[in-house]
Amino acid sequence: MKGTQKISFWRALLSWKMLVMLSLGFISGFPFYVIKDVLKAWMTDSNLDLATIGLFSGVSLPYTWKFIWSPFMDRYVPPFLGRRRGWILITQIALIGLIALLGQWNPATSLWWIALTAVAVAFFSASQDIVLDAFRREYLQDEELGLGTAIWSNAWRFGMYASVGVAFLSADAGVGWGQIHLFLAALMGIGVITILLVPEPKVDAVPPRSLREAVVMPFVDFFKRRGAILVLTFILFYKLGDNIASAMNIPFILRQGFTKTEYFVIVKGIGVLCFFGGAFLGGAALVKMRLSVALWIFGILQAVSTIGFSALVFFDHQSETWAEYRLILLGGVVCFELLASGLGQSAFATYVALQTNKKYTATQFALLTSLMAVPGTIGAMASGYMAEYYGWSLFYVVCALAAIPGLLVLLKIAPWSASNKQLSEVK
Repeated sequence: MKGTQKISFWRALLSWKMLVMLSLGFISGFPFYVIKDVLKAWMTDSNLDLATIGLFSGVSLPYTWKFIWSPFMDRYVPPFLGRRRGWILITQIALIGLIALLGQWNPATSLWWIALTAVAVAFFSASQDIVLDAFRREYLQDEELGLGTAIWSNAWRFGMYASVGVAFLSADAGVGWGQIHLFLAALMGIGVITILLVPEPKVDAVPPRSLREAVVMPFVDFFKRRGAILVLTFILFYKLGDNIASAMNIPFILRQGFTKTEYFVIVKGIGVLCFFGGAFLGGAALVKMRLSVALWIFGILQAVSTIGFSALVFFDHQSETWAEYRLILLGGVVCFELLASGLGQSAFATYVALQTNKKYTATQFALLTSLMAVPGTIGAMASGYMAEYYGWSLFYVVCALAAIPGLLVLLKIAPWSASNKQLSEVK
């Protein structure tokens, strides 16, 4: 690996830094699903109508607009713990109080207060993500980013499952929603303990000296670099096909005759483990493998794995072979697709992190991660029309072909022989 010092995989994996990534990744994913899934379950238990429950999906809007206030968190340094740790602690304390408060309202009489509290949870959760992303970029060395990002991503999803699992199991056991939210708030204490124990990242770059510099200069700094438009194009297209395909996986699987229980066990059980495995293997590979090589290999695997769903269409669904092996076939296709997706995500997220200037980490990271979400949103909106127009088999082939633009951009921004240092012109 040119330009960086090789490190031992096991030494990196068992380091204190990776334990920090595990803890903070967990806390990053935890509050999002408190307002996304736990809130909806509570509303359902309270017998609210579906229209009202649907409107509550809007409380997560702060995640979409987090780049607007991210410059403030680059510019201003709290008077304690430092620029990153100080803001993280502020957001975590706010989240502990707000999550606890959320469950104390009565849906029958205080629906507006619940909505306002939920929006506040989303705001501080999105703000926490702004600073946590910046902290991760500055805390890890470039050669640690791949493994650290993989562990963070898996921990994020574990935090998501933990918040939903704790709430749902407790509710089924007869625990009240007020008590459930108090317990969820207490679990956020994991992040407070962690951030009090870790050091502030050491960054040579001087923070922005004015609010104008914090707002304007991250854009100027990014776009003045050679190939900035190509970088943005790559971020938009690298996982485009993967995002479009995944948006239609539920209706596709159910329309192939699989039950909802079979879907849950295979996709949300076995499949999620495969995704975790892919993200972890991808991060492990990046300890030794050049990022440019990983982007090519994992990107091609993402495209090839998508075609596997097309193959399921060609089996005779009335045959004995299908009846006997259909669960194994679906499991194999889903596992391969999510394994490849996890591999691709680890390389993709590492590349995005390398594009940020440590002087404006929070703002640039917020901008780029917001951009990363665009293909998923647009792809999900168009996927149904595409599936109806092309039919299932051709739909997944088209999704695989949608990976080509992203791979072509790699020829310019990350050729096979490029070193990690060459991929990171901005420091």
